[in-house]
Amino acid sequence: MGYSISNAFRCYSETLRFGPRQDQCGRVNPSPSSLLSFNSSSPFLGQTLGASLSRRNIPVRAKMAASEGSINASNRMLVFVPPHPLIKHWISVLRNDQTPCPIFRNAIGELGRLLMYEASREWLPTVVGEIMSPMGAASVEFIDPREPIAVVPILRAGLALAEHASTVLPANKIYHLGISRDEKTLLPSVYLNKLPDEFPKNSRVFLVDPMLATGGTIIAAMDMLKERGLSVQQIKVICAVAAPPALSKLNEKYPGLHVYAGIIDPEVNEKGFIIPGLGDAGDRSFGT
Repeated sequence: MGYSISNAFRCYSETLRFGPRQDQCGRVNPSPSSLLSFNSSSPFLGQTLGASLSRRNIPVRAKMAASEGSINASNRMLVFVPPHPLIKHWISVLRNDQTPCPIFRNAIGELGRLLMYEASREWLPTVVGEIMSPMGAASVEFIDPREPIAVVPILRAGLALAEHASTVLPANKIYHLGISRDEKTLLPSVYLNKLPDEFPKNSRVFLVDPMLATGGTIIAAMDMLKERGLSVQQIKVICAVAAPPALSKLNEKYPGLHVYAGIIDPEVNEKGFIIPGLGDAGDRSFGT
């Protein structure tokens, strides 16, 4: 069945930003990232656009959670949609039904690189020190190698979106997770699990799934990460396209989660495909 309950995005000119290892948020100057704030106690989704100068309502079709709760940083999910022109470009290439397989796979890999770059902002731990450059002493800042960074692509299509992760994230490990979706029931089934029994302490994990449609696959993956010792604050979800049904389910079960999406589409059809979406990301990436 399709999802067709109408709600609205509210747009504001400020952006909520979160620093590393902090339990509360503060308002700062507009950032280059759009932000959707899912508040489970409100029938609205709040969208913050760094480039927006006025308030406006944008209709969207969504199925929202109905639970009530106070508004704070721990009980809402944040969805970032970076308004970078390259992200818009690669989304456009992916949408085109005439894009051949090799170009599609390259485009989704480039999109994943940009989204992980945005998601790592102010999240990865660093160490400071001093080194000698050819011209003299220089203060430097590196990603802390003692704090584990992992990427978990959900097969198949997650492999393509995470293909360039190593060019962005230093010293990362990749754990493969295979989850298929029944075409009739739309229920997820795990067929490959290369996750560790428990993630190292202080790990930061990028969970990569190109299409967040009905939400079954991403919820199953989140459950598995949670069972292995990770908190919501240690996980960031990377996707090419997201739809309200999946985002609503994530917000209901995992408030406080951060999701980075290339674009948000308004609905999911009765077959579980995002509309307009970009088709089957796995088939189009690998030609099979």
